[in-house]
Amino acid sequence: MPTLEAGEVLTLHPGDVRLGQRGDRLGTLLGSCIAVVLTDPRRTVGCMCHIVHAPPARPTGSPRDGAWGDVALDTMYTLLLAHGIVPGLCEAYVYGGGNMFPALVGGPHVGEDNAAWVCTALAETGIRVLHQDLGGRSYRRLSWTVGAEDPVVEAVAV
Repeated sequence: MPTLEAGEVLTLHPGDVRLGQRGDRLGTLLGSCIAVVLTDPRRTVGCMCHIVHAPPARPTGSPRDGAWGDVALDTMYTLLLAHGIVPGLCEAYVYGGGNMFPALVGGPHVGEDNAAWVCTALAETGIRVLHQDLGGRSYRRLSWTVGAEDPVVEAVAV
């Protein structure tokens, strides 16, 4: 895990999973992808991931990396446990899942599938979602400084 300088933002790219300590800043840009932020209730540690695909869409033989939702969440849980944080006691924020091509895709779309999968996966783990901003027709710019404040999400028009 890279050490951050004061005010520096660690930008997550598709498939990335990062853990930060209080004061670390994490950020990402989302379209149909999903970002999950997990933190302990005291807000001393936090994880963010950038999920590209819900697991059912995985083609046979494709690599198992953080781009896949199940791998990303498992990685987050492992990082939290390594810091003495029980994932099931964490609180979550969930963002993304937009329809980036509304003129071409009027029905179900990949962002919708990603959002539905991650909400189910978190519920099955017993993780309480404090806030979610899912779907729609915009990109989202997400940033979070590990600590007491909620993540900040800005809509960016398609």
